Amino acid sequence: MNDFIFKPFEKMTDEDYARIGFKSGLEIHQQLLTDKKLFCRCPARKYTKQYDAEILRHMRPTLSELGEYDGTALMEFKTKKDIIYRIKRESVCTYEMDDTPPFLINEDALDIALQTGMLFNCKIVDELHIARKQYLDGSIPTGFQRTAIYALDGFVPYKNRNVEIIQMSIEEDACREVSDVGHTRIYVTDRLGMPLIETVTGPDMLTPNEAADIAVICSKVVRSTGKVRRGIGAAREDVNVSVKGGTRIEIKGVPRIPDIPLLTYNEAMRQWNLLRLREELKKRGITADSFKADSFDITTLIKIPHYTPLREAVEEGLKIKCVVLRGFKDLLHWQTQTDTYFSREISDRVRVIACLTKIPNIIHSDSKGDTLTSFEWQKIKKASGSSDKDTMVIVWGDERDTETAVKEIIIRAREAAIGVPSETRQALSDGTNGFERILPGADRMYPDTDLPPHEITEERIQALRSSLPAQFWMREEKYKKLKVPADVLSELSISKFAAMFEDAVEKNIDPVFASVVLIHYPKRLKKEGVDISKINDDTFKQLFNFLAEEKIIKEAVYPLLIISSSRQLTEKELPQICTSEEIKRTISESISKFNSLNISVTEKKKNVLMGIVMKRLRGRVEGKIVAANINHILEEVE
Repeated sequence: MNDFIFKPFEKMTDEDYARIGFKSGLEIHQQLLTDKKLFCRCPARKYTKQYDAEILRHMRPTLSELGEYDGTALMEFKTKKDIIYRIKRESVCTYEMDDTPPFLINEDALDIALQTGMLFNCKIVDELHIARKQYLDGSIPTGFQRTAIYALDGFVPYKNRNVEIIQMSIEEDACREVSDVGHTRIYVTDRLGMPLIETVTGPDMLTPNEAADIAVICSKVVRSTGKVRRGIGAAREDVNVSVKGGTRIEIKGVPRIPDIPLLTYNEAMRQWNLLRLREELKKRGITADSFKADSFDITTLIKIPHYTPLREAVEEGLKIKCVVLRGFKDLLHWQTQTDTYFSREISDRVRVIACLTKIPNIIHSDSKGDTLTSFEWQKIKKASGSSDKDTMVIVWGDERDTETAVKEIIIRAREAAIGVPSETRQALSDGTNGFERILPGADRMYPDTDLPPHEITEERIQALRSSLPAQFWMREEKYKKLKVPADVLSELSISKFAAMFEDAVEKNIDPVFASVVLIHYPKRLKKEGVDISKINDDTFKQLFNFLAEEKIIKEAVYPLLIISSSRQLTEKELPQICTSEEIKRTISESISKFNSLNISVTEKKKNVLMGIVMKRLRGRVEGKIVAANINHILEEVE
């Protein structure tokens, strides 16, 4: 492979990404806004930390229809986790604990999913087949997630091309992890079973910024329905990344779209550097077949270690073991991601699979930090028969966990001679990623025997299509022609009030004003501490009708919204629009007060007088009309 070296994130160009063969795709999960869950009739409520009981489970893998085990399931089984579920009585039932069969699918959720598929230009399947997808990490108490593909072969427009939507699925959400320490993992079940859709794009994004752009587009599509949940955890992105010579790596659970560029950059860097590491190993004569490693129990070799974590391990009676990686001298300090090295690849495996979660969980002879003394390293080197070309990795814990750790260290080191292992990786806050599990294969999916196929009729599709909102990019083009302000345009195109806006425009209400009322006014009210929960479609419809019928002026809308936030507005409460005579009379009455201020500059006179008059007539007359009258009257006086 060529000798391309990654530049800092800010300096990478589109040409650089093309040179390394960068590709990215997305799997976007979005909760649907329904009253009930997907396969039971429990309420789909908001998150809560409260719980009434705890349930303990242990997960084990099952054979696929072809008599094979999924690699991810086997990996999770090796962790020997105690899975604890915290349940709240009002939002979890026996279905979710796998003690009763599922109900038929939530039809409201399915309708939302089908309409979303149409907005993605997908073809809708004519029959829904529910499948089970194994999850042995404990995130679903049954050990599997019920899921069904309902749409295929769609696209979204981007720049001068289309980005493929491979498929869309409707499925039940998993639990929320709150703790994972040692062999105990704790989940809360507040979001378990809530309906969500998964949108899978093709690997069509050629730079990290393009991946973020497409995530924004997909987010806008689903939000434009007005039928999806918002807030933390309601939407999550899994990002797939590969480079030339690498493999598809899934970065799981990206919480924020702005995080995508740096995360995908670091993963591309990681894969490229792992491929360079493979080439270095080849130069040293190390391949997957010629790879050699040995392990030793060195618990009794060092009585009082210099390194504090090892000294504490000795005091606790834990085991200390050493793995010698033959020919790996200095390679654990090989850079993979930004400020991250190959040693982290090994440490992550030990943390996740051997459950040695207290960091640091390994030390090694390539380390530049202060660990063991040179005397201690030499003692271990002699006892293990290590040469100057080898690297020694030390791990500590109980007998079972260190046995698992030794195996994982050897497995991950050997994989370095192969290239980039297929993994699901966890997004980290610094823009790097860490090992989460082996990438699942096809063996994790199998048909669900509890639910029959579900026909999706042409009549249903046509009925849903008839009430389908316009695609947001078409709305944006339409709104641009109506001169909608740029700071409102994007949000209005996906707003639940988009139809209300178009109705207002049809009533000859100024598009710019209508868009500001619908988008900016609620934000302004909220910022001023006004409870806007009661302001809805009917509120805006009523005010726009008053405007269209010329019963109020534009300036009256904001104060009337404040009244509407607390109670139903009646027509009797509308401020009476000023007559021409009343405007002139008010200006004349204000001039006497104004003259006592002894203001000589004409423009300042106008501004001060304008303030005095508008304080009396605000909400009953437009400012430009008052200004015109003031100009005329002052010209006559002077």
